[in-house]
Amino acid sequence: MAAPKKPPLPVILMANDLIDGEVVFRTATGWSSEPREALIAGNAQAADALEAEGIAEMSRNKVVDAYLVDVVLGENGPQPRHFRERLRTLGPSIRPDLGKQAQSVIEPRGVPHVSL
Repeated sequence: MAAPKKPPLPVILMANDLIDGEVVFRTATGWSSEPREALIAGNAQAADALEAEGIAEMSRNKVVDAYLVDVVLGENGPQPRHFRERLRTLGPSIRPDLGKQAQSVIEPRGVPHVSL
């Protein structure tokens, strides 16, 4: 069986807190809900170490669904390259007036609604 495909570098480690379900990012001191505080792995060795830490934290029941996310480095810190992960950093999308998206500098477009 082939090894799982790794995301392109640089990467950060994203997970969900086991207690409250909040999206969290691995930092030098633990976990944070702020993506700008995330540890950034710029080479394969650092990415492997970050991934191993995520697996260890899942086995200690600290977080669930820890995985590496490829990012672009910007002035506001690492930004996920893919829409799914960018959306996860903002929080639930059904109420733009609540959660992380209410604090975001991103302006909502159009009338808020849920597609059926």
